[in-house]
Amino acid sequence: MWLAAGLVLVVAELATPGGFVIIFFGIAALVVGVLGLLGVVTSPALQFLLFSVLSVGSLAILRGRLQSRLQTPSAATVDSLIGDLAIPQERLSPGVVGRVEVRGSSWSARNTSNVTLDPGQRARVTGVDGLTLAVIPE
Repeated sequence: MWLAAGLVLVVAELATPGGFVIIFFGIAALVVGVLGLLGVVTSPALQFLLFSVLSVGSLAILRGRLQSRLQTPSAATVDSLIGDLAIPQERLSPGVVGRVEVRGSSWSARNTSNVTLDPGQRARVTGVDGLTLAVIPE
């Protein structure tokens, strides 16, 4: 029972966008299931106690570390693109949103100038609106 519950919880964590909560309960259930199969923990009361201690303890100790390692770029990181070189990957008429390459990655960008940008032409990032960059010709 513990192994099945653990697998269901781990799969549920992988299937949901995450805050990394369910996975700790799933791993604790898997550990209790393995210990039960090996005959180390046979009492149901002790299994529930071990499950509770393992899941809550690992959640409290490891969740913050796991989230910090897998953190998405913050707005400050995106804002640091201002002033960087941008290379349009398609023709960008004034006011039009298209794709540009900045620091080796493809970004959505709006041509905020009154001049058309051609593919491969050098441009500069002048601002950030969400995940859309504002670019002008260099």
